[in-house]
Amino acid sequence: MKLLQAVFIVLFLFPWILRAQDFGQLDVKVSNKTGPLEFVSVGLQGTHYGGSTEESGRISIPKVPYGEYQLLVRMVGYKSIKQSIVLDQSKLAIELIMEEESTALDEVVISGTMTEISKMESAVSVDVYSPKFFKANPNPSVFESMQNVNGVRPQINCNVCNTGDIHINGLEGPYTMILIDGMPIVSGLSTVYGLTGIPQALIERVEVVKGPASTLYGSEAVGGLLNLITKTADRAPKVSADVFATSWGEINSDLGYKFNVGKNLQSIVGLNYFYYQNPIDNNGDNFTDLTLQDRISVFNKWTMKRKQGRQFSIAGRYVYEDRWGGEMQWTPENRGGTDVYGESIYTRRWEVFGVYQLPFRETINFQFSANGHNQDSYYGDLSYQAQQNIYFNQLTWHKSIERHNLLVGAAYRVTYYNDNTVATEDEHLTYLPGLFVQDEFEINSQHKLLAGMRFDYNSIHGEILSPRLNYKWTSMDKKNTIRLSIGNGYRVANVFTEDHAALTGARDVVFEEELDPERSWNTNLNFVKKMTTSNQTFIGVDATAFYTYFDNRIVPDYESDPNEIRYGNLDGSAVSKGVSLNLDLSWQNGLNALVGATVMDVRLDENGESKRQLLTEQVSGVWNVGYTFGASLISVDYTGNLYGPMRLPLLGELDDRSDYSPWFSIQNIQVTKKFVNGLEIYGGVKNLLNFTPPANSIARAHDPFDENVQFDTNGNVLSTPENPNALTFDPSYVYAPNQGIRGFLGLRYTLHQ
Repeated sequence: MKLLQAVFIVLFLFPWILRAQDFGQLDVKVSNKTGPLEFVSVGLQGTHYGGSTEESGRISIPKVPYGEYQLLVRMVGYKSIKQSIVLDQSKLAIELIMEEESTALDEVVISGTMTEISKMESAVSVDVYSPKFFKANPNPSVFESMQNVNGVRPQINCNVCNTGDIHINGLEGPYTMILIDGMPIVSGLSTVYGLTGIPQALIERVEVVKGPASTLYGSEAVGGLLNLITKTADRAPKVSADVFATSWGEINSDLGYKFNVGKNLQSIVGLNYFYYQNPIDNNGDNFTDLTLQDRISVFNKWTMKRKQGRQFSIAGRYVYEDRWGGEMQWTPENRGGTDVYGESIYTRRWEVFGVYQLPFRETINFQFSANGHNQDSYYGDLSYQAQQNIYFNQLTWHKSIERHNLLVGAAYRVTYYNDNTVATEDEHLTYLPGLFVQDEFEINSQHKLLAGMRFDYNSIHGEILSPRLNYKWTSMDKKNTIRLSIGNGYRVANVFTEDHAALTGARDVVFEEELDPERSWNTNLNFVKKMTTSNQTFIGVDATAFYTYFDNRIVPDYESDPNEIRYGNLDGSAVSKGVSLNLDLSWQNGLNALVGATVMDVRLDENGESKRQLLTEQVSGVWNVGYTFGASLISVDYTGNLYGPMRLPLLGELDDRSDYSPWFSIQNIQVTKKFVNGLEIYGGVKNLLNFTPPANSIARAHDPFDENVQFDTNGNVLSTPENPNALTFDPSYVYAPNQGIRGFLGLRYTLHQ
């Protein structure tokens, strides 16, 4: 009886069992605007069902169980397609059209010409880096994130407080202009602090221009510029969060939120918080290896939708940071005293900037910005109190006349700076009105010429002219581009606001003369090639040769007197020259690589003697290699850099430390798991090789106030049994961070609607 019941149940349920195991066939045809696409990867997420399209653009996937799936369609050079499907019939046919995707060699850029234009169409060479590039090696600040950009190096200038600046093609930080949404927000006093605290979740892209851009942007844009483009409200996610922590105890949080007020007003709010309060001394010199920091930054941007698409936006940011480094036993009670050495810096900074497109038929934009930077700091017992306010406004007019694209602008900048040093005994205010004009002339579809001229009047140094000329050739198939540029740059220096070494340590600062503005001439030759091989591997080549010649170069002299840093205009010339190469590679299997190398020679020629610039490498390399494991949404990123020897500042002939740094490399690895609901979990290891400079990077770390240093009547350090190498306390012998290997773990979440 039981056997009959079992047979009856099986016979009764058999059709339903068959129904549950029904299989169907999925037919997919993929095309672009011109026709079928071959070698397109088509698959069902989370399954082994899939393959590549044939010459006809078609693929048939048989014996797929009925059910709901996520269809993934990918191909190098095209935007990926992700579509929900339901297979509940014997055959399901789908036709898809793929859109071409801008690669790293074909982004929309604005920094080179002040107008939005495709990178390939721009007569000025601009490197573009998206948030995806920086996520491969997450960092708590934009400053640290630049370590994997070819030809760009974040330079730590002080072993104690870990402040630094951005070098481009071997030129120091003061020659690099930092822009936020095209506004000169970060400069002068904020040069060494302004790249911290910017919520990276709200950065749309970072544009890098190598070479002078003074014709459009004025002083400081001598070596190049970084332009941080923040997201507009219509492109920002509804909610974003990125939080990670390291095994050293660092915690970084980036939060973003978007909301609407009525129909025409949108706002995005960003918050960055970085916390590190774990003194570590792995090299045993009794000084913190990493500066302790407590920093909060709040960012808010408003965008108003106006008639005929005219733009109006205004944004603001506030930053507060409490940073200190020094002897391990230092406490806030020791601030400014002589018992325990510490460098304590309180920073308060505010920024406001925006753009308003005037209601005229022509494109006329009014741009404005204002910022205030207040620094309350002690370097041992040396007090440095400084305040800087910069007010900037600019009016630009764009006009297209046949094959000419004209840009005319007027700018006015007021800088107030005051500190408690000899640098500001006389002048506190600097006025800088300027006029500029640019004509981008399209000779034909292959040839383009850009010419520009700027006139500035500095209230202290007088009239300044800055011309530039750019030429671009593009092949008929748009796969080859050559750019040639020549331009002039200038810079008015303020030593104490830009060179942190002038404040830290025991050396005295000496001005040999009144500093004149620096002038430079630069020429660049850039070649770009895009190609796709027969197996659908994308290869992008971006090669540049550069040459920069300086007049009146201001060079800190660490070598004439071990007790002093001497500043003066170079009685001679300075040259920066070299070549760089970027390779952008993408394979059909999900492997991507961006590899770069730069070889350069930066020299100072004075009194018939030629010598390499201090703290400047001749060879450097960077890489960013990523691989995604198919539909699992697991990816691995391997990033790193390599630097050749740099000439280092010694304290005299008896200083037994090496006068050149060794070859060194900082390498990182990260694994990321994405989920379909916008969640990401990532983790990895930074500084895999655990490279750190030697423990003697800080000279006489045991005697930071030079209590046991003896001097002769001329102020020269004497060699004694306690101090045989005639050294003083000095933390400027620095070429790499002191932070060693560490693990990290993070969480990201993005909600678009």
